[in-house]
Amino acid sequence: MAPHYETFYSLERTIRRLVSDTLAADDEASEASHGDWWQVKVPDKIRGDVEKRQKKEINSAVTRRSNSPIDFCTFGELSEIITSNWDVFSGMFTSKEAVQRVMANLNGLRGPIAHCAPLAEDEVLRLTLSVRDWFRLMD
Repeated sequence: MAPHYETFYSLERTIRRLVSDTLAADDEASEASHGDWWQVKVPDKIRGDVEKRQKKEINSAVTRRSNSPIDFCTFGELSEIITSNWDVFSGMFTSKEAVQRVMANLNGLRGPIAHCAPLAEDEVLRLTLSVRDWFRLMD
């Protein structure tokens, strides 16, 4: 189980960084730069849901996982951020629909991995193929 968790953790961290770095760079390059891509590029609903998660974590008196709001996004929300900013990401990926499909596949695999459920042999293969699919999406 540990290798699957490590694989998914690494992929998820990579995707979070890709989203934040890409949107920050786009915001900096914009003539109308606001200096805060999170406020400008992320849909209102996602920002609201992330704020609730951050407050919940603060109120639980545990160590905060991060100061960055991107780290409080669900995997599905990461997909939505990419697709709602397709003008920024279109040169990076081969197809918007393919991004949605691969992210949905990965999201389906995330639950059992994150909750330490053993993966069936078919699901291990599906994880391997989904990770390959993700990297294949990139131009």
